[in-house]
Amino acid sequence: MSFPIERAEPSEVEALCAIEREAVQLFRGHPAWPSYSAVSIPPELLRQAIDRGLVWVARDEAGEPVGFVWLDTELADGAIGIAEIDVLPAYGRRGIGAALLEHACAWAREAGYRRVGLGTLAEVPWNAPFYAKHGFAVVDKNAPAFAFARERDRENGFPDELRVFMSRPLAPLAPGAWTVWPAPAKLNLFLRITGRRADGYHELQTVFRLLDWGDEVRLRVRDDGAIRRTREVAGVPESADLVVRAARLLQEHAGTALGADIAVDKRIPMGGGLGGGSSDAATVLVALNQLWQLGLDEEALAELGRRLGADVPVFVRGRSAWAEGVGERLTPLALPARHYVVLDPHEPVPTAALFQAPELTRNAPRATISSFASGETTENAFAPVVRARHPRVAAALDWLGGFGQARLSGSGGCVFLELRSLERAQAVARQCPAAFTAHLATGVDVSPLHEAAARHRGAA
Repeated sequence: MSFPIERAEPSEVEALCAIEREAVQLFRGHPAWPSYSAVSIPPELLRQAIDRGLVWVARDEAGEPVGFVWLDTELADGAIGIAEIDVLPAYGRRGIGAALLEHACAWAREAGYRRVGLGTLAEVPWNAPFYAKHGFAVVDKNAPAFAFARERDRENGFPDELRVFMSRPLAPLAPGAWTVWPAPAKLNLFLRITGRRADGYHELQTVFRLLDWGDEVRLRVRDDGAIRRTREVAGVPESADLVVRAARLLQEHAGTALGADIAVDKRIPMGGGLGGGSSDAATVLVALNQLWQLGLDEEALAELGRRLGADVPVFVRGRSAWAEGVGERLTPLALPARHYVVLDPHEPVPTAALFQAPELTRNAPRATISSFASGETTENAFAPVVRARHPRVAAALDWLGGFGQARLSGSGGCVFLELRSLERAQAVARQCPAAFTAHLATGVDVSPLHEAAARHRGAA
């Protein structure tokens, strides 16, 4: 019997927590049992990891999860950690744990990581001895790369004398292998339209906030020059897909004979005002520039991005920014640490129709960075129009507004709430009505795409 491995779904959080509770029963009678039994997986953190594509499940014939592995990005120095790997005891000794482990390590290689690390019990057969059979070796737990893991062990009360830290080096990818790259979402923390140009485009002011959550783009270099999309996108022909257009534009600009296969794992809602298509295109430009060894600088890539769409340059440059013009004139901003509840009302909003709306305010006074920083400037010019035309978005704004200042991102339809506390954000997300989907995200000033590019350079 085979147990296919797939990415976990947000709806499976409770099932995975139940697997962990059953698996921990195997430690009864072990000296670590008191601390292990007192700690369980925080469902909110598991949900966040699933949202980020860092959890995989093994399924039985009925499609139900029987085991899972959860990767943790908190390690340093080109390493990623295994936060949890559990298999239902009834399915033990069938190779499921080994398959999950190898699947996670394979993804880590494709994402540019050079090592995988973990903490485990030294003397339990299915812990340290199991990992040793799969290429892991005990390392100095006081090494800087394990600082976060040591602190988490202390917080959880795990017995230091019983646990060891282990690490497995990952071999470089072979030429032509698949590689994995993030395409982060963005929020517009405010948006004003200050005028309309002679060419019909609108003059905007906004602040782009990059998030630690988004799509995943997979790329594989081809020698025959072909650009191929390996997954269909409903309603979007290949020739119109921004990722294909980005690859072909870069290929033509550089005059390279190389091509690429492209696959996008969509997590950012389409038509949600979170920049999903633009971010995917920017990731293709940045990643293929590296994979094809073209050597184009950021300015050249941003200019190519501008030809694809006004939001693409901010993702190419990879920093949260104050934006003006049609969104292409960018001033990097260091923004305070904040967490976000991003609500998807499942109602895409067509941007073109909003720009044509007669009731849209097109002559707002110009804002300044200082007025934004003081909290005076938070409005979105599209919000009144979207509220009137899209009742589900209006309902999402009203519900989220019960917890604070709910705002529309871009032209919608996703809305968001900014919070200082992750715990508060988790508490709000837990109460999300069934009609909507809540995503938890943290604002970043440097894009996960730029971090991935650095990893891939180091792993080459």
